[in-house]
Amino acid sequence: MEKSSDTLLYSRIKEKDKDALECLYDRYEKILFSFLYKMTQDRDLAEEALQEVFIKIWRGIGEYDDSKGKFTSWLFRMAQNSAIDLIRKRKVTVPIDEVAEMPSKDSSVEKTAEWQDEKEQIQAAVSQLSTEQQEMIQLFYFKGHTHEKIAEICGLPLGTVKSRIRLALSKLKKSLHGMQERGAIDE
Repeated sequence: MEKSSDTLLYSRIKEKDKDALECLYDRYEKILFSFLYKMTQDRDLAEEALQEVFIKIWRGIGEYDDSKGKFTSWLFRMAQNSAIDLIRKRKVTVPIDEVAEMPSKDSSVEKTAEWQDEKEQIQAAVSQLSTEQQEMIQLFYFKGHTHEKIAEICGLPLGTVKSRIRLALSKLKKSLHGMQERGAIDE
C-alpha cells in the first residue's frame, strides 16, 4: 500500500476500511502509548486509553475536521481526553481541603499525621504560585476540568491555560522537592 496521508487514512476509516485503521494504528501506536504512559504513569491505563482512541475513531466518535487543525493535534487531544476520562472513572477527585479527611477512622495516629503533613506541604507549595496558576491547578487537578473547559471558564486562550498549568506544575515540583529535601535534612 502506498504511503497515505493521515487524513486520507481517516477518510477510509470512516468508510469502515479495516486496513486503513490498522495502518493508522501502526503509524501512531508507539508515540501515543509513550505520550499516554508519561501522562498516566500507569502501563495498563495507557494501554486502555490507547485502545479507546482507536475504538472511538472506528466508531466515528469525535470526528476530525481538517479545517480546525492538524490531524496529529486532534489525535493527541483525543488520546489525552480518553486518558482523563479513564482516570476519572477510576478515581474520585478529592479537593485539597479534604485531603486530611482521607484516612479512615480506623487509621493509626501516624497515618493521619502523615496525611496532614502531606496536605500542609501541598497547600504551602500551591500558595507560592501566582493567583492565576493557583486557579489553573485548582480547576485542572482538584476539580478535574479539561484544558478546553478551563479556557472556557476563565475566558482565556487554550495555549495560555496550558502554559500556566505547565509552569505551575514545574514550580510545584521544585517546591515540593525542596520541602522533601529540607525534611530529609531535618530528620
